[in-house]
Amino acid sequence: MTKEDCADPAARPPRGPDRSGRLLDQQGTDAGIMRHIMTVRMTEAELARDVHAVLEKVRQGVEVVIEQDDRPVAVLRPPHVSGRRISEVIAALEARGAGAVLDEDFARDVEDGIKSHREPWHPPSWD
Repeated sequence: MTKEDCADPAARPPRGPDRSGRLLDQQGTDAGIMRHIMTVRMTEAELARDVHAVLEKVRQGVEVVIEQDDRPVAVLRPPHVSGRRISEVIAALEARGAGAVLDEDFARDVEDGIKSHREPWHPPSWD
């Protein structure tokens, strides 16, 4: 998969900022957040030839469009991940000097807290 395989104009290297400071792609359109996403098109046979390499590219953020007769039949892309890993949260807490202890009773304490606040939800009426 080479740079020539890149079908998405947003994946091209940004041209630079315009007068307002926005990054522009080679066509002069706003590259924005999407400037790092690269799309690669390939056939089912190319995918089958080296699934491992294709999945590694997906892990790196490349979107892969699988085509049959020049028509897309599937898209492989990395999942949208939100939030932080628990290890990152714990490291941030330790860096701030937080004294929280995550022991074996922690899960039970959280569950007890949730149970003690279970009340029916009555959303406001919009009428």
